[in-house]
Amino acid sequence: MLSVLLTSFLASFATASPLPTSASPRWTSDTYDVLILGGGVAGVMAAQQLHEAGIENYLIVEARDELGGRMHSYKLDNYTVEVGCNWVQGTQTGNGPINPIYSLALKHKLVTTTNNWEDLQFYDEKGHTDFKDAVRLSVGRSPAPGADAATDDLPLLSGERIDNRKVDLNARSGYSLMGHRIKDKYDWASEYYHFDWEWAQAPEQSSWIATSFNNNFTFDASRGGFSDENLLSVDQKGFKHILQDEAATFLKASNVLLSSTVKDINYSDSGVSVKLESGDELKAKYALVTFSVGVLQHPEDVKFEPAFPDWKQEAIDAMKMGTYTKIFLQWEEKFWDDNEMGLYADPYRRGYYPVWQSLDHERFFPGSGIYFVTITGDESERVENLSDEQVLEEVMGVLKNMYPGKDIPRPKNMHFNRWYNDKLTRGAFSNWPASFYVEHQDNLRAHVNNLYFAGEHTSFEFYGYLQGAYLEGQKAGKAIASCVNGKGCVKSTGGDFHNKNEYFPQWYNVQEVHK
Repeated sequence: MLSVLLTSFLASFATASPLPTSASPRWTSDTYDVLILGGGVAGVMAAQQLHEAGIENYLIVEARDELGGRMHSYKLDNYTVEVGCNWVQGTQTGNGPINPIYSLALKHKLVTTTNNWEDLQFYDEKGHTDFKDAVRLSVGRSPAPGADAATDDLPLLSGERIDNRKVDLNARSGYSLMGHRIKDKYDWASEYYHFDWEWAQAPEQSSWIATSFNNNFTFDASRGGFSDENLLSVDQKGFKHILQDEAATFLKASNVLLSSTVKDINYSDSGVSVKLESGDELKAKYALVTFSVGVLQHPEDVKFEPAFPDWKQEAIDAMKMGTYTKIFLQWEEKFWDDNEMGLYADPYRRGYYPVWQSLDHERFFPGSGIYFVTITGDESERVENLSDEQVLEEVMGVLKNMYPGKDIPRPKNMHFNRWYNDKLTRGAFSNWPASFYVEHQDNLRAHVNNLYFAGEHTSFEFYGYLQGAYLEGQKAGKAIASCVNGKGCVKSTGGDFHNKNEYFPQWYNVQEVHK
């Protein structure tokens, strides 16, 4: 993990005391109106809502030494690369809705570029090959990079299931019902490129209906989404700077506690007590938990007392956490093709080091010598349990397949995050499985006593995306501000299943449930 001082953030506090790095004795019990646990997108946006409501007696508690959460960058020699979030996904179409992350990017002048999805070279175990027809015909997300629009039917047919009140299925079943069946390694690689590379898990692990909704709300302007445009951050200050710069517009030094990991949370309808690994204790009337659902699924990481009610725990355990691993490699000189991207079809294993991207490219960082490969899901978790040397050995084996006859030297640098084994993340982002209903998602968001929850995983429309964390943080901040200011507390909908006697999930009630 990269440890970088939040210089741009600290600069805004030139006349204030430095940001504290551990709990201080000057903080006494019942000091705070609100504790915000986690300094990622959801936490910062919730804090902004408290500030705008005139509430300043709050504290963001963040385990890392900077704000940003899973917006996480790393310095590879002189180049900043994004090991976490990398793209602004969906921007704006005409005067339609604008992605709030795009708004932040514009406001804080994020340096971005676009990808040329068509600049794609194909490989198998014998080197260069050509399976662009398999990629074109593969059924994936819409709009799928390089796919035929005519074959991109997954979202369309999921809508027909809703209209006919049919139960949800996993995306693999959806593919099969559409007549899309895997014939060979090229089909596996093509499907992976369109599906797993977006949702960080395989079609078997993903909801057909929710996946389609999730895609449409972001990429399909005709269905209420932003746009099909993706902007890749190449900003040498790191993607995270747009959040840090926004935080600097309203946060005071006394509102942030960095390098402080939460260990225990005790909650009731009269307040919340939080114990840190340092042994210090913080108390507040309300607390907002913005930990990933992966962290919530690991009680050994953070203990909640009392234990969550059954309806809450079921929602937490039913959601899935995907893992998205970018393995960055750097050489003194470039030896690979001039294409922006590469797709490797392994003869034996699906998702085995499949998607390659060159940063040593005129569109990105020419002369950098950086080539990175993305793996996801179960394969990411397998690789995380290997040593760096074992990972490098596997990667080099694939590269020798892709470029037979070339004498490929050992890279001078390699870096990747172990998201799944990191107790601060336990994965990269959430993924909705077929067994997860709208009511589960409502319960995932619902507060328990004075303990509130927000993050990308609590968003129906944008789970897995930064915009989901942004909007959920805003909603939670507004709800808590209403309580603190005596304007009334929203009643928790937790445990209130609309369809207790029905198997069909209530997709029609989504807008009512999530107002």
